[in-house]
Amino acid sequence: MTVIVEAAARTHVGLVRQRNEDSFYAGQSLFAVADGLGGHIAGDIASATVIEALRPHDRQSNPADPITILGQAVYAANQALHRRIETEPELAGMGTTLVAMLWSGSTAVLANVGDSRAYLLRSADSGTSGAPGLVQITEDHTYGNLVADASSVPNLPGRISRFLDGRADGRSPDLTARELRSGDRILLCSDGLSSVVPRELIQDALCSSKDPEEVADHLITLAINHGGPDNITVIVIDVRNGLH
Repeated sequence: MTVIVEAAARTHVGLVRQRNEDSFYAGQSLFAVADGLGGHIAGDIASATVIEALRPHDRQSNPADPITILGQAVYAANQALHRRIETEPELAGMGTTLVAMLWSGSTAVLANVGDSRAYLLRSADSGTSGAPGLVQITEDHTYGNLVADASSVPNLPGRISRFLDGRADGRSPDLTARELRSGDRILLCSDGLSSVVPRELIQDALCSSKDPEEVADHLITLAINHGGPDNITVIVIDVRNGLH
């Protein structure tokens, strides 16, 4: 089956932060959200550097090899951080999360490092009928998912255990391949949405309109209405039948 995608992206500084340290890219075949680490130096520079390094990889790839291509793209983004820190040592310590999707043919590959997320909304069957279900494709790289009894250690569960900061060790992404179906809706987002808006409300918003632009606006509004404590970035990606 041939599919096409249509996407809408939004970002907002939120109600608490003084600057937006999120960056995003919504291209032809590549989509990405990077969330500069709060409390670290130059989070906005880190996220922007990673996104700029990903841009050249926005091209239709061999359907048999999108995993390798996206893995190489994330490696190149981390290397871009390394080079930036080498030339500007005052930026040492900066870092960012990343969630990205590369699609080719009817296959999507998701990459994530950190706690920015990818969700898939799909109807219960393979057609367009049935109740939709929301699945979190990515797993958060937080100590709460790694350490036994993490909940007993103050502030540990939500701390990010893996992120991009220009170093080599432990910075590799998780890579997941999914077959796309017409009618699928994919959400990429920073934790400014997922950490404050309940999953049920995210699902309701994703089901609220056929227009990805309206859905993206709705998601930003939900995060703001829940206090907007962090920067908020969303990309809503719709998959449609490519045959006319």
